Amino acid sequence: MTDIDKAPAPRDKARTRTRMPAAERRASILAAATEVFSETGYERGKVSDIARRVGVTEPVVFQNFGSKSALYQAALDHVTSAVTALLTEAADTGRPVPDVLAAFLDPAHMDRFHQRGAHGFLFADAAALAHDPALGEAARNIHRNFAEALAGLLRRGQSEGDIREDVSADTAAWWLISLLAGRPLRTAVMPDRAAQEARLTDMALRSLLPPGAEHAPEPPADDAPADDLPSDDLPSDG
Repeated sequence: MTDIDKAPAPRDKARTRTRMPAAERRASILAAATEVFSETGYERGKVSDIARRVGVTEPVVFQNFGSKSALYQAALDHVTSAVTALLTEAADTGRPVPDVLAAFLDPAHMDRFHQRGAHGFLFADAAALAHDPALGEAARNIHRNFAEALAGLLRRGQSEGDIREDVSADTAAWWLISLLAGRPLRTAVMPDRAAQEARLTDMALRSLLPPGAEHAPEPPADDAPADDLPSDDLPSDG
């Protein structure tokens, strides 16, 4: 047997193995956790599944985040930041705030946004954990932080003359979140759901427009990924 036919010694393999940088490993674990929790929710999510997706052991996951609950809280923060950035970047393109809201609140987009595997599913899962002793505060914060982001977007619209000035941005933000939170009930009991959801969204958007506005923004086409705003010129959250 020639030298070229010999298998390399195990120590040679170890010598050439590349170790993932700590920051990259932590980011990879967080991304995998966000995926798993968005698919299963907190209760059914397994750290072993998260570790398997990253290609590390469970102890490595715990070394980076301490506990399953801490990892879930980090995933909630990650999702809130991603959705907030998506809305902000959309407004930064020069698109009027009412159009950004129309794209985000479009009923077809909301259906995709809240399906398993999408960010909205994690928002709904967090709402169900609002009274959990260990996770309640983090679960409540994800909605508080999103309300602050929506309020900031509404204030931006007010400063640009696209949102009426005589409404409280904070109150309007919670009203919109309440509209989204009521979707499960409407899905379960409301007849002619698709048409009714479209009317409710239109009513909400019209109520935010300044006096003299002719009509609410038209919702975009129904052809975008669940975590993207349904418009070709808006960025996705990656």
